[in-house]
Amino acid sequence: MTSPQIGGPNTGPWWVPASRNGKANFITRANAILLAFVAGLVGAIFGASSSGSLFGQSINLSRVTNSVERAPGSVADLAQRVIPSVVSIEASSKDGGSTGTGFVIESNGYILTNNHVIAEAATNNGDIDVTLNNGQKYVAKIIGRDASYDLAVIKIATTGLTALQLGDSDKVAVGDSVIAIGSPLGLSGTVTLGIISAKDRAVTAGETGSDNSFINALQTDAAINPGNSGGPLIDSTGAVIGVNSAIATLGSSFGSQSGSIGLGFAIPINQARKTADQLIKNGKATYPVLGVSIDMKFEGDGARIAANDKAILPGGPAAKAGLKAGDLITKFDGRTIKTSEELIVAIRSKSVGDKVQLTYIRNDVTATTTVTLTAGK
Repeated sequence: MTSPQIGGPNTGPWWVPASRNGKANFITRANAILLAFVAGLVGAIFGASSSGSLFGQSINLSRVTNSVERAPGSVADLAQRVIPSVVSIEASSKDGGSTGTGFVIESNGYILTNNHVIAEAATNNGDIDVTLNNGQKYVAKIIGRDASYDLAVIKIATTGLTALQLGDSDKVAVGDSVIAIGSPLGLSGTVTLGIISAKDRAVTAGETGSDNSFINALQTDAAINPGNSGGPLIDSTGAVIGVNSAIATLGSSFGSQSGSIGLGFAIPINQARKTADQLIKNGKATYPVLGVSIDMKFEGDGARIAANDKAILPGGPAAKAGLKAGDLITKFDGRTIKTSEELIVAIRSKSVGDKVQLTYIRNDVTATTTVTLTAGK
């Protein structure tokens, strides 16, 4: 049995373009050549000009270009401007490692990130590697870190970097558009879009409970995942308004989901800027205290001062203001306090030396007093 010769006599059609009613429609070689000639003629006529006439009919053809205009202030424009100043961080030690994000705050190599990103390497004398968006890699040194605010400043040996503009987180409003940039799961330069969902959220950040990192957080629905920690949250002008630090997850009882569920939290940049300045200048940061021990097991509304002899620091702000063990604090500087955590973050959102009005209940009697916050030790 001989094999058929393609294109030889009686080999049948060489093109089967479609099927109709279950039967193939065949086109002979002669007809195919004729169709090709007609198609070429029509293409030449159309290609000669974007307007003119064809067989007596007026035609107008639109031209398509590959140029895409991105308006200033668009998400794409902001991302292109900010991403070069965002870095990926890999911290490692003999006991393990962690990854995160940071961003340039001074052109001579100063980078702001979360303390929990580099804490293990810092504690165990490990290494901190920084990768710029262009792929350049550096070994970083720690300038200072503070677990109370979950912030750290590291430095790489280079100059000429572009520092990001820092905004004003006090002017942020719920509903404002924001963009989160970072390296979730090691995927550097990842951009997600969302809004400010809430302000003044009492959030505990950090890898372990011993960090005691209470932040007066901005809440956003921009997708934040593990690895985003330390990255910038920017507003519609490209200014940094927060440092992405924590996410809420559904936990193991909800199918072990640990990714973003639309509840991300960022340290307000006004607090982060103040702490970063202190870390750069002094290697450490101070934070304000009220001078009381709070009963963290109290489940009612407000924050209760512990009912023991050591609850009030002798000579501290609370003692000078007349507060006593067992007092229930309900307002702090006009802000309603519902939980112990809310009081802690409200205090830490202030500065050393600030005077605040405090409302409390003692023996079912409501009273107010003024407290001058001092530096914690």
